[in-house]
Amino acid sequence: MKPITCVVVGGGYAGVNTVKGLLKAYPEEAGGRSLRIVLMDKNAYHLRKVLLFRAAAGEEDITIPFSKMFPEGVQLIQGEATEIEASEKRLIYMDTQGGEGEIEYDWLVLAAGSVVRRPEPEQGGIALGGLDDAKHIREAWQSNLLRAAKENDPAEREKLLTIAVAGAGISGIETAAELAHGVRADAKRLGLNAGEARIVLYNANKRLFPDGPAKVGSKLENALVAKGVTVRHGVKVLSERQGTLTLSDGSSEQAGLCVWTLGLLPNPGLRELGVPVTADGHIEVDGSYRIAGFPGVYAIGDNARIVDPETGRIDGKTCKEAIGQVPRLIKVMAADAAGRSAPVHKSYMDVFCFGLGPEQGMVWTRQWGLDIVLTGKLGWKVRKYTWDSASLIK
Repeated sequence: MKPITCVVVGGGYAGVNTVKGLLKAYPEEAGGRSLRIVLMDKNAYHLRKVLLFRAAAGEEDITIPFSKMFPEGVQLIQGEATEIEASEKRLIYMDTQGGEGEIEYDWLVLAAGSVVRRPEPEQGGIALGGLDDAKHIREAWQSNLLRAAKENDPAEREKLLTIAVAGAGISGIETAAELAHGVRADAKRLGLNAGEARIVLYNANKRLFPDGPAKVGSKLENALVAKGVTVRHGVKVLSERQGTLTLSDGSSEQAGLCVWTLGLLPNPGLRELGVPVTADGHIEVDGSYRIAGFPGVYAIGDNARIVDPETGRIDGKTCKEAIGQVPRLIKVMAADAAGRSAPVHKSYMDVFCFGLGPEQGMVWTRQWGLDIVLTGKLGWKVRKYTWDSASLIK
């Protein structure tokens, strides 16, 4: 009997958890596996994207080869999906050499994820959007420290020792905290006064973490200040030119490096596939992750707009939501194949985690009408668990 072919597009958090779930749901039997699993990604590795700040602050390897994650039972195609031929249930893709390929599917899961929002080139600075960006940021601040160690002009020295982090979402908070630790440690190693190294986090909102209670935002700010981070509220960085920041309030400040952490956008390649997308570029799906007009095609994770049919609540765009969507998706696909009624999406509970430097973190959740906050090493352990479980690390 010919096995069912399931193609998973995207090797991010939603994609790798989908593959893991399929391997568990369709174990290999004596006659072979009843499901052929194909993972498509432009890279040969899974990038732990939420840890890019670690690669910017140090030299941590945040990639995991797919061959290590899935040593058997999964076929890898290095390429990018370019078109879906819905009537033939065929996916067209371009491989890493620029050649066109195609693969027929029974099930197709779009988990292409998101991309980092970048400023316009003329705005200057460096957006923390990928491994090359992280390396560039690390090299820039390390070079500035070396120059500062030889600089006699106090104003120029202060500028070289200042890093601006533009954008105060979860990524900005975690980046600022990790840089504060890494930069100060290196400054001390070079014989500089570690206290001179300044990390300034620019927040367009009136407080940190507007999605949660004010007291949690205050706790986050206090933790950052203790790390040596200055938080500027109600102001945005508009541009960086030769070390001069132009701010939204009309003022300007000096910084040796500007790091943009502006949040995420849906993968722009989704529009090319021909699937229905929202005005902002997310794939439109029904309550069971199906895409209208595309039989056997589903979407989860960052690239989809997923709504709880009962509450109308839109799922967030962090790795925890994808982990919760995967087991339901696999049940939906099996139900659809068997002609049974499929389960529908239910919202993930309110929970947010923050890394605040080595072995420090914070977690907030609301249960039974109560705010529960975990801080310090316990908060870090929970945060680390979310990072590791999302990347299939035990």
